[in-house]
Amino acid sequence: MSYKVGIYGGSGYTGAELLRLCAQHPDLDVAFATADSQAGTWAADLYPSLAAAYPDLVFADNDPALADEHGIDLAFLALPHGASQHLVPDLRKRVAKIVDLAADFRLRDAALYPTWYGEEHHQPALLDEFAFGIPELYRDQLRNADLVAAAGCYVTTAALALAPLIKHNVIEPTQVIVDAASGVSGAGRKLAHGTHFGTVNEDFTAYGLLNHRHTPEIEQATGAVNLLFTPHLAPMTRGILATCYARPATATPDPLAILKEAYADEPFVVVTENPPSTKATLGSNCAHITARYDERTDTVVVLSALDNLVKGASGQAVQCANLALGLPETAGLPIVAVYP
Repeated sequence: MSYKVGIYGGSGYTGAELLRLCAQHPDLDVAFATADSQAGTWAADLYPSLAAAYPDLVFADNDPALADEHGIDLAFLALPHGASQHLVPDLRKRVAKIVDLAADFRLRDAALYPTWYGEEHHQPALLDEFAFGIPELYRDQLRNADLVAAAGCYVTTAALALAPLIKHNVIEPTQVIVDAASGVSGAGRKLAHGTHFGTVNEDFTAYGLLNHRHTPEIEQATGAVNLLFTPHLAPMTRGILATCYARPATATPDPLAILKEAYADEPFVVVTENPPSTKATLGSNCAHITARYDERTDTVVVLSALDNLVKGASGQAVQCANLALGLPETAGLPIVAVYP
């Protein structure tokens, strides 16, 4: 069965990735894609990589009425943070399913938004209606869900690494450290000094010290308490590599065995003996994970890598949409990375 989808915010990197993934999806047909400053632009002009699949697609204005005009079954929201809160109340009356890629409906506690996002949440009553979008951890909530908040890229990387270990009491939930590096595409397409080639090239820097907005979301997704998260910007286009440190909760933990058991039947999680590589995930919807227990320092180390635009954003959104629509979860999603 074919479903019509609309993409609100199709001109950004996650929107373009949604267009790429939907083009190869057997059951999702893109009816329209919107943009803000790029409204009226041909998708093939902005992203020549999309030309063969979307030769006639022109980005429209962000109008909720488009959902009615095109009779879509599901809307993807790939908008800047804050925009979804104002669009969802109207849009949910027009379309049965919504998958939001922004952070607007990820946190369960509305009181956290002023602290971490600098403003009050405008639709707090809707927070409990959204299923949290990491299928490997929240699959039962996502099946047939009408409203989905897809998890953030850093959050997905850390949660897949840590959540099973906290759940099975392999590591202590306190004093967890997540040290992660992301490619420049994680900052979006908007031009900024910090993402200029001349700034990023041959550089490696930390940012968001002690106050990165993904911190409470990682805690929510993993069960960690007072987690310390430090993100870094790496001179690459795509990818996230997270190195997580925790204290063991048992005398002789075997974190790798727990992760292998937890993800044994998961098509998009590779648990390996080898240190994960961002390039091994490039363009795929897979996360690669490994873990070790260091007896000398009494520390559990977990490493996780994924493509921040696929499993960390648009691929995960499609995976959630598949569950919400009752489609095969793997439909339209690549499991093999682009290499070299």
